[in-house]
Amino acid sequence: MFAYLALEVLLMTHQAAAGPLRLHPDNPRYFTDDSGRAILLVGAHTWNNLQDMGETDPPPAFDWDAYLDFLGNHNHNFVRMWRWELTIWNTGPNYGNRHHFCEPHPWPRTGPGLALDGKPKFDLSRFDDAYFGRLRSRLESAGERGVYVSIMLFEGWGTQFVENAWAAHPFNPANNVNGIGSDPNGDGKGLEVHELVDPQMTAVQEAYVRHVIDTVNDLDNVLYEISNENHPPSTEWQYHMIRFIHDYERTKPRQHPVGMTFQYQGGSNQALFDSPADWISPNPEGGYNDAPPPADGSKVIINDTDHLWGIGGNQAWVYKTLCRGMNPIFMDPYDGRILETDDKWEAIRRALGYARTLAERIDLAHMTPRGDLASTGFCLAKPGEEYVIYLPAKADVTVDLTEAQGKLNVEWTNASTGETAPAAPVEGGAKVRLGCPVDGDAVLRLFLK
Repeated sequence: MFAYLALEVLLMTHQAAAGPLRLHPDNPRYFTDDSGRAILLVGAHTWNNLQDMGETDPPPAFDWDAYLDFLGNHNHNFVRMWRWELTIWNTGPNYGNRHHFCEPHPWPRTGPGLALDGKPKFDLSRFDDAYFGRLRSRLESAGERGVYVSIMLFEGWGTQFVENAWAAHPFNPANNVNGIGSDPNGDGKGLEVHELVDPQMTAVQEAYVRHVIDTVNDLDNVLYEISNENHPPSTEWQYHMIRFIHDYERTKPRQHPVGMTFQYQGGSNQALFDSPADWISPNPEGGYNDAPPPADGSKVIINDTDHLWGIGGNQAWVYKTLCRGMNPIFMDPYDGRILETDDKWEAIRRALGYARTLAERIDLAHMTPRGDLASTGFCLAKPGEEYVIYLPAKADVTVDLTEAQGKLNVEWTNASTGETAPAAPVEGGAKVRLGCPVDGDAVLRLFLK
């Protein structure tokens, strides 16, 4: 009979961060904090978790406390906190055709004069206290629940693919009182806002980034992401912003990790690995959506379904990502307010929590991807002492225990339910073949007594 160990551990894991995240000195596939433990980041993020969005103007308020309850109930410890640069947008380029209003924004709408959406123009020389107060408050409450938050500073998908996006952007000079912003090639898209072509725009962006850092630098549960799915010509601008954050935070009490994520469309994973970022989120190139390549520790990899499917993934992907030395996160339709949701996503949400439970029971800091040690190819191991193996289907598995001496404990976990049960120990020193007792996919853990 399987014991529901996963739930018992889940209830003990909500603890505040012990200092800011930094690369683990022994295993830079993961972050650590003052505790010295390797921390697996898992989570389900959604678009309107910072700015309110909806089909009414003003849009309905997002229930942040309920969202934190949702994350806690699934044992998640990480979210991307989304930033939308556009004041209005529609979902047409993705799914359906739902028109959304979005507020607040980093700069106040004071006028004089009206922007193209009929509301007062932005003043880019000032900051909106409501926006930054909300940002800090949400990070504080997330930190109390043991949740790390990556602050998305810019957003590039909308500027590329939303119809008339430039007309809804604060940096369109028709939308601000400062006359700042430009569209140098005159194509009406304004994509150059995320390039190093206009020193005035870059200066406003740097001032905004400094104000974000000033607002949250004293908090431990902070990460930064430069931009969601920006266009490939944004590469040097993103590299500049990463260095800018690193340089500015060196003058501050705390330093936090900075990430660069997949550039859509046409971006390469190599541009991410070549960046000065501490963490990255790749595209499907190389198999990250099916059989992720093993992480080599050159970057912390937060493998995000958003950049692999848009909305997609399954529990198998979660465990494959875990066994290849990465941190899995899910782009979640959540309550269906932005894009339609589906009950089928509950499986991946729960698998993320089960993966975290497992990660907190193993010596993750000293385990590396070793697919060569298991016939399934999905194995995280501290050879000789501990092995975690994913079985995509019910079948026998062969494990190379040549480096292990003596008996090893055996645990099987039902990948669908998180239920874990022991089995008879096995002898190390050779290859062993084990039959899976789980109907469906499973996780096998072998460890020294």
